[in-house]
Amino acid sequence: MGHATDALLVYGYDLGGPGSEWLIQETDAYGGLIGMPWFNDEHPEADFPEAARLQLQEALGEHRIRIVTHCSDKAESYFLAVDVTTARRGEPIVINFEDLTCSQHAGGWDALLDQALDVLGITPYQSGPAWLLASYRDGA
Repeated sequence: MGHATDALLVYGYDLGGPGSEWLIQETDAYGGLIGMPWFNDEHPEADFPEAARLQLQEALGEHRIRIVTHCSDKAESYFLAVDVTTARRGEPIVINFEDLTCSQHAGGWDALLDQALDVLGITPYQSGPAWLLASYRDGA
């Protein structure tokens, strides 16, 4: 089996993850997650994306916010994102930054992300939402 590497352009926050280090303030001295009643010691950290998705859905109903995995399927890190553009290996895409910026402002993306942070009870180290470019590698 080969590897598939995708490029991800997202608008949101880099949360880090168990595959690297968490990039949120809600961690203990050992780097483990703390202070989130919806996510406790009963969950392995690999369950974070699904638990966060359920918490967001319960609190916000249908919404555009999602948890996106980046890095690799063997060393996961996560984004809290309101917009995701994916370029798959061998399939370049054209990015229209003017359209993305207009969508960001018209859609109230910053406010949506603020709501999601409140619902999840997390505080990223990142000073505010931003456009983030990362890779994701899938496969053995």
